[in-house]
Amino acid sequence: MHEDPSLPDVPHAEPGPELTALPITAVTCMEDRAQVRRTGHVELAAGVSRLRIGPVTPLTVDRSLRADFAAGSTAGSGADGLGARVVDARVVRRYAPAPPGEPGADASALRREVHTLEEELADAKLLGQRLESALAVVAQARTDLYRDITQGAGGGDADPERWADRLDRVESEAEPRLAELHKLRRRLHDIESELREARLALSMFESTQDKLTAYLELVVEADTAGTAELRVTALVPCALWRPAYRATLSAAGSGPHTVRLETDAFVWQDTGEDWSGVRLTLSTARPTLAASPPELRDDVLMLRDRSAEERRTVEVDLREEEIRSVGSAAGPAALPGLNDGGDVRVLHAPHPVTVPSDGRPHRVHLTSFTAGCEVEHTCAPELSPLVVTVARLVNHAGHVLLAGPVDLVRGSGFTGRGTLEFTGAGEEFTIAFGSEDTFRVVRHTEESRDTTGLAAINQRTVVTRRVRLFVSRLDAAPGAADRTITLRERIPVSEVSAVDVTLRPADTTPAPDTLDAEGVAHWTLTLPPGAREEVAFAYDITAAASVTGL
Repeated sequence: MHEDPSLPDVPHAEPGPELTALPITAVTCMEDRAQVRRTGHVELAAGVSRLRIGPVTPLTVDRSLRADFAAGSTAGSGADGLGARVVDARVVRRYAPAPPGEPGADASALRREVHTLEEELADAKLLGQRLESALAVVAQARTDLYRDITQGAGGGDADPERWADRLDRVESEAEPRLAELHKLRRRLHDIESELREARLALSMFESTQDKLTAYLELVVEADTAGTAELRVTALVPCALWRPAYRATLSAAGSGPHTVRLETDAFVWQDTGEDWSGVRLTLSTARPTLAASPPELRDDVLMLRDRSAEERRTVEVDLREEEIRSVGSAAGPAALPGLNDGGDVRVLHAPHPVTVPSDGRPHRVHLTSFTAGCEVEHTCAPELSPLVVTVARLVNHAGHVLLAGPVDLVRGSGFTGRGTLEFTGAGEEFTIAFGSEDTFRVVRHTEESRDTTGLAAINQRTVVTRRVRLFVSRLDAAPGAADRTITLRERIPVSEVSAVDVTLRPADTTPAPDTLDAEGVAHWTLTLPPGAREEVAFAYDITAAASVTGL
């Protein structure tokens, strides 16, 4: 909102005690900023008046400031009954002397030394006051004792031994305090001298930094005086959130396995204002995504005739493609931000939360659910020789699971940290809970190259690859149950007719249980304690003579 020059002139007053505090009651935290809502009741006078709400953070985005009155109010007649409305709202910033207190994190060593000497001087003065009070009590006791001696001697009731003992006790109480007070006064003199020198050096080399403060100035108009509920919302930077999870796999027993998945959020904010007991909403919205349109550039396409050599040869290349499902993340680059699947997602904290403005991560619990799962011990020897425990379950959280880190917990406790990819509501997903040390997988590969056919007629190049997998179960405890593991190996898939990939059945033992369209072969092995199994397979890559690149 912008100030209307046609408004009646309302005198400006300096911000001070007349500032009205409007607490933060709700926060919507987005990917790289937050929308802060303030709500409270204010007293309105009839006619046009100014309200000053504050203090607020100077980081408040001016163009995002919105203020209005609620339609009803429990503390008064409400905005409808008062005819109240906000005519203008703006953020007023000014520099003010920094309040006394601990120097900031960016303060110089000289300023910190001045602050330390000031605190030491204040503590020494307080100690001196306590010592002087104690000596005053001792002096009063000495005066009372002298009066007792004078009255007793004048009345003929003399007791020199008792008087001497009491005088000794009074002096024993006074002497150490006098010595400590003299020592303290010398220390006070030294501290004051050091403080004067430090302040002089500080005034010569550094200027006093004023602190930037801000408040909201509202021009309101009401038909009648009364109390109404005011709501103010604005965007502030220096706030963000990221999802985090905790997955707990139930220990193996007689019943089926279950996984308890807890959805949390890490919230950071350094806006200059603490969020105390606010209703927290977490959103994947990006309000500044369309702030600057992309720059359009010419994309020039050129055509040319192929050369004779290019017509005679077919150039191929071996590349690796990652197999993705519908709910898979967009890639490693999507993890630092929020991968929401292209649609804005909103999550709500079930209870009011407090997030101080310290720039540190604060974990906020959102939801949790427990679901049955299928547990599988699987290994991809080409990538890793470890046999990993994988749980397959369905998302029953009632909302999508955004991509983020997940803490893995099993019966033995915390086992590590993994990554949970974007998963839609009701979609099946997997969580890896670490490796099983009771299995060992060793992989050996061989490759040979041969040429078949007649030159310049049907000559073809044949590349043969042989893979042998040795699987061992290391625990040999008698009476232990058999355990099943799944091996996954990939076989190349050809996209051109000039290259053919064929699995050799004679050299493949045992035959794979399944071989999908992506070329991934699956073997399911059941191993008793101490057992060893061998899996061997081979495939031929046959290419025509015109193929290059293999």
